[in-house]
Amino acid sequence: MALPELMVHGDRILHNVREVVRRCGAAGVNLWGVTKGLCGNPRVGRLFLEGGCAALADSRVRNLRGLREAGIHAPLYLIRIPMEQELEELVEVADGALVSMGETLEALEELCRSRGRTFRAVVMVDVGDLREGVLPEELESLGRRCAALRHVVVEGLGTNLGCFGGILATPENLTELLQGAERFREASGLEAPLVSGGATLSLKLLEEGTLPRGINHLRVGEALLLGTDSTGMRTIPYLNQETMEIRAQVVELRRKPSVPRGIVGVDAFGAVPSFEDRGNRRRAILALGKQDVRLEGLTPLEPGVEILGGSSDHLVCDVEEVPALQLGDVLTFRPNYGAMLAAATSPYLDLRVL
Repeated sequence: MALPELMVHGDRILHNVREVVRRCGAAGVNLWGVTKGLCGNPRVGRLFLEGGCAALADSRVRNLRGLREAGIHAPLYLIRIPMEQELEELVEVADGALVSMGETLEALEELCRSRGRTFRAVVMVDVGDLREGVLPEELESLGRRCAALRHVVVEGLGTNLGCFGGILATPENLTELLQGAERFREASGLEAPLVSGGATLSLKLLEEGTLPRGINHLRVGEALLLGTDSTGMRTIPYLNQETMEIRAQVVELRRKPSVPRGIVGVDAFGAVPSFEDRGNRRRAILALGKQDVRLEGLTPLEPGVEILGGSSDHLVCDVEEVPALQLGDVLTFRPNYGAMLAAATSPYLDLRVL
């Protein structure tokens, strides 16, 4: 047993995938499974495909290469706007990408022309969140540029919501996307049938029956992996939230005062800590720290365990109410999206898919 570890329950994730695919299919919505939350883990990618996802998407070319080298032949897409220096590798390992700049589309066109191949692109439109995307008023001019593309197939248009500005998906901003897609088609003469209405946060509109007709595609990761919607601040009732745990070992266990002694400065991360005086308390130090995971994104699963804080390499917990805990025991925590992402990225945690 390698500790600390991020333990993933594959059967529960498969349940989530099948539920989301079923609901999307009933609404005429195609689904890409986003694997970035677990760093493009091939076993998770296969679960997404087994559950019915039409393609896999990730934010890193390295992860896409890993999926391809693991023998996955399904369509692969890059969902972070590609860097200029990674275009050659991108064209080699992936089938398509989300793109927001005309210059990037033209660079991809030249690369694909020289290699005698085609590549798919989804043009991103900014409808309010202010992360990536063409502004709606720029769509006609970009459409005219895209009319000249021969080796890059503009598959459709999409938008991102929630991830930067916290803007929720609404019928109004997704209708704006649909209207922009129509103007783009008219200017370019392209079919561009795909209209991608965002990610996990757009599922709520689908559930409520308010997803605008014409939104026919979503890119979903968090809901499949965790059964949650962070931006919407909700657990999704028809999905399983008990999909993964972070497990770490107790390396020190003793009674100590609950308030440090001495002059208080800032901690190693620039914050000024504060503590409630609760007298002497039993506390455990675990071999897990901020270099491994986002500690504030952890929820203890053992009753009586309370997270006090941590440093680069240590997690400090109050365990006064857990008298049976012993040195060397393992404590288990449920990660939220940010904690999962950090834990999966850390080379110091073992990622185990059951």
